Amino acid sequence: MGMSDEPFEVSCPDCGAMLKVDPVTRTVIAHTSAPRKKMFEDFGQAAAALRESDSRRESLFRQSVDAQKNKDDVLAKKFAEAVKKAKETPDTGKPLREFDLD
Repeated sequence: MGMSDEPFEVSCPDCGAMLKVDPVTRTVIAHTSAPRKKMFEDFGQAAAALRESDSRRESLFRQSVDAQKNKDDVLAKKFAEAVKKAKETPDTGKPLREFDLD
């Protein structure tokens, strides 16, 4: 059974497009895009989704603003805790160098 010289169609497994392939040159000679899927059934659903994403975005922004307001206090407390821990930890003497570990 020999191969035909007629072009054949193949469906793309990734996007669903139809590709027409020439068997002699082994190239795509035509492409038909897959139909686009609707994201929403109507404008009401699209508007509701948009309002929901707006409120979520606003909430995230408020959280980041609050985190920035408290940032100085948090950093000051962390620094004070690190100083306290450094004072409690005894100094072991001279610092270690890499060639001292050999």
